[in-house]
Amino acid sequence: MIVYNLHGERVAEVGPRGAAIDSERDALELIQEAVSSDARFVAIPAERLSGDFFRLNTKKAGEFIQKFVNYRLRVAILGDISSHTEASEPLADFVRESNRGKSVWFVRDSHELHARLAPAPLAAAD
Repeated sequence: MIVYNLHGERVAEVGPRGAAIDSERDALELIQEAVSSDARFVAIPAERLSGDFFRLNTKKAGEFIQKFVNYRLRVAILGDISSHTEASEPLADFVRESNRGKSVWFVRDSHELHARLAPAPLAAAD
C-alpha cells in the first residue's frame, strides 16, 4: 500500500498485484492499514477485486463497502469496470449512484481520482 497526499486528502492506494480482495476481513485489513497510516481515503484497483464483488446478488460489494463507511473512510475503485456494468443494470445503477456521493467512487484511473479530489475552481469575480 502506498500512502500519499492528494489535494489535502491522505490517500492509501492498494497495489495492483496480489490476492483477490472482496471479503469483509479483507476490508478490515485495508482499513487497519489505512488508519495506521493516517489515511482517510483508500484507492483499490478494480483488478484486485474478485468477480463476486461485481455481482450484487453475492452482497460482497455492499458488505465490503459498508465496512469503509462504518469507519468513516472514503473509498475509490480504480479501473475500467465497463464489462461488469454492461452486464448488470443494477451494478450500473449502483456505480452511478455511488459516484454522486462523496464516500464511494468508481473511477477509471488515478487521473480521474485526482480530478475528483481537486478543489472546485473559484468563481471569477465580476
